[in-house]
Amino acid sequence: MIVITGATGKTGSAVTEALIVKGQKVRVIGRDAAKLKGFTAKGAEAAVGDLGDRAFLTKAFKGADAVYALIPPNFGVADFRTYQKQIGESIVAAIKGSGVRYVVHLSSQGAHLPDRTGPIVGLHDQEERLNRLDGVNVLHLRPTYFMENLLMNIDLIKKMNIMGSAIRGNVKFAMIATKDIAAYVSERLAKRDFSGKSVRDLLGQRDLSLDEAAAVIGKKLGKPDLKYMAFPYDDAEKGMVDMGLTPDMSRLYIEMSKALNDGLFAVNIPRTKENTTPTSIEEFADVFAKTYGV
Repeated sequence: MIVITGATGKTGSAVTEALIVKGQKVRVIGRDAAKLKGFTAKGAEAAVGDLGDRAFLTKAFKGADAVYALIPPNFGVADFRTYQKQIGESIVAAIKGSGVRYVVHLSSQGAHLPDRTGPIVGLHDQEERLNRLDGVNVLHLRPTYFMENLLMNIDLIKKMNIMGSAIRGNVKFAMIATKDIAAYVSERLAKRDFSGKSVRDLLGQRDLSLDEAAAVIGKKLGKPDLKYMAFPYDDAEKGMVDMGLTPDMSRLYIEMSKALNDGLFAVNIPRTKENTTPTSIEEFADVFAKTYGV
């Protein structure tokens, strides 16, 4: 049995689908039973509850050999780091109480750093919690910037014909499609071929800048003049609050953007066959165009 936390999220849903196709027994966790029906219709078990409820989560992990563990985003909480700590500690307690022996943990590039990376600091802390577990094999996956993050530009393109964020347009860093993360996760969970405590970088197909990403996406949308604009930090933070993010979450995202601009993570990492994934920005542009409505 393999348990999936965050089963309705970007990577969790794709991991679940892949494992079902592989014939694995899967238990999906979510707060809304209706959102899990698509998986249960295909043979998965459902556990409905809150990841912060340790008793529930321990019961949900019981009988499982492996867990895909992640701290789902929650953009509505007033203090995101406190939320990360609560969910992270609950996951660790449930692993201890259930006898799970294999854990694939969705971490991030930059999780080796103890500070200055915004929400990624919470993943650094979670890696350390999981590393203290005795007798549990833990694989920390450190993927890079999700290509799907670029979809947040759709309204901006439609209203102003630009893409933009607080990250400088000429900074080259690794970007990855979440489907490639899911493919790697499902393979590791199915094979359980890792031991001890280990880390795997996942760097996408190549490094590129947001200027380059905008050019590729603009071409696909039939907007060859589409440009990327780097916003001042204060303006970007205010813009995120106006979009509905909490002030705390907006502040953390700006801190993460500064870290990328300063080259603290996800840049100049040696590439190997193992840490390079197949989906290019050109292929992802098809997804972007479909979501955009072209």
